Amino acid sequence: MSLTISPSVPTKNVLSALEPQEVLGLFEVLANIPRGSGNESGVADWVVAYANELGLEAIKDELSCVLVRKPGQGGLENAAPLVLHGHLDMVCEKAEGVDFDFVNDPIKLVLDGDFITADGTSLGADNGIGVSYILALLADKNTPHPPLEAVLTAMEELGKGGAAKFDTTQLKGRRMIDFNWITDKEILAGCSGDVTFSVDIPAEYEATPTSHSTARLLMVRGLQGGHCEFDIQLERANSLQVLARAINAVADKIDVRIASPFGGAQNNAIPADAEVVLAIRPEDSDTVSAVIADLDTALRYEYGVSDPGVRLELAPADAPAQVFSQAAARRFTAVTLLIPHGVISWNLRVPGRVETSNNLGTIRPTADGIQLMSTITSAVTSRKHELFDRVRALVSSVGGGVTMAQFGLDAPEFPYRPDSELLAVATQAYRDVLGAEPNVEVSQCSLELGMFSRRVPVADIISIGTELHALHSPAEKVNYKSVERVWPLVKEVVSRLG
Repeated sequence: MSLTISPSVPTKNVLSALEPQEVLGLFEVLANIPRGSGNESGVADWVVAYANELGLEAIKDELSCVLVRKPGQGGLENAAPLVLHGHLDMVCEKAEGVDFDFVNDPIKLVLDGDFITADGTSLGADNGIGVSYILALLADKNTPHPPLEAVLTAMEELGKGGAAKFDTTQLKGRRMIDFNWITDKEILAGCSGDVTFSVDIPAEYEATPTSHSTARLLMVRGLQGGHCEFDIQLERANSLQVLARAINAVADKIDVRIASPFGGAQNNAIPADAEVVLAIRPEDSDTVSAVIADLDTALRYEYGVSDPGVRLELAPADAPAQVFSQAAARRFTAVTLLIPHGVISWNLRVPGRVETSNNLGTIRPTADGIQLMSTITSAVTSRKHELFDRVRALVSSVGGGVTMAQFGLDAPEFPYRPDSELLAVATQAYRDVLGAEPNVEVSQCSLELGMFSRRVPVADIISIGTELHALHSPAEKVNYKSVERVWPLVKEVVSRLG
């Protein structure tokens, strides 16, 4: 069958010489469809059309989650159904200086040795590779497998919003294989949960004082960013908190007003850039430059190991028509600095793993001011809720109309089950296909596994992964040799689920 079925999707054929083409060809199609979180409608429509051309039932919901059903085959027609899970959306990050429109532009794939990467942007291998395995299984006419229920969720990277609204009563399967994991050396058998929250700060806008006729764009640049769970323990700089520090440093010396703070890519990516417009008096220009230069020097030493590229820059800007009130500006910097970011506690039950962390991810403008977005991840639900309550207490003490609210799903953890039948089957298949013993991982990351275990309820879940690196960043890449290794494993696992 054609991979460019209606709606027509152009392919560049960068991956056409690679195997397995039944998986990587699909991944190249997905790369040509913009699918940032909240913009999954186009890719969901394509999946529905793909499934229909295969003669399969496909349902798209109002948030662009897709459910595809395929009957069992190869003697497993009457076996218990199997749920396959991946997520359609990707984190949209671009390198500094790259001009790219994630709403309209296809990802530009690049081959680099054994790796597929993107030209200046995140790749979308998280979770495009996992989705490609699922789509390839739907098209496979030879591999025996039970009846399949493929659940492809939307907005996984944005508070798991699609899964929160997905109608799980449609599912008959009580066992699930997820494909949202990042290495082929392990089988994931347990994971953390998370909850995302927003903080809204009224700007109390005022006309810019006539005395403040000079403006500077203050920028935080050069940070590595990264994944809010896999990289949170690396002590990288948070661009939003660096920005708040810089604003306060300037405000300690002169009368400054602020406008248009902005930063970060997504709630679950460590923010790598941020900026704000400073409205100042002309005679204070040299003072601002000196303050920022001093802080820049301090930051380069502070983060010389974990984030050595950090830098602060000033550029001329047009004077804004309106600015935050001074009180609102103080509330903004206070909240931004006081919300905990990074590792909160380490897991004493699984040594070497983070138990609880928080990622302060974005600043965005709203009609009334600005909104911060942050994600708490924890292996222990009560610890996650305790940190949520701490932040809520902090926000309520700030006053001035600053509010906090949960965003998306309060996703529970999925605890490790040593008696898992799926784990036993996948472990033996791994030995037989790859000739090695897989590690069994219980991860500090938060996936949608706990949600399915509670709401369906799916009793048995594992995740099979592929070698990915630098998720949620422009350095993201996937080892296509790993895809070549994992695809036979996937087919072998499902063929044993009678």
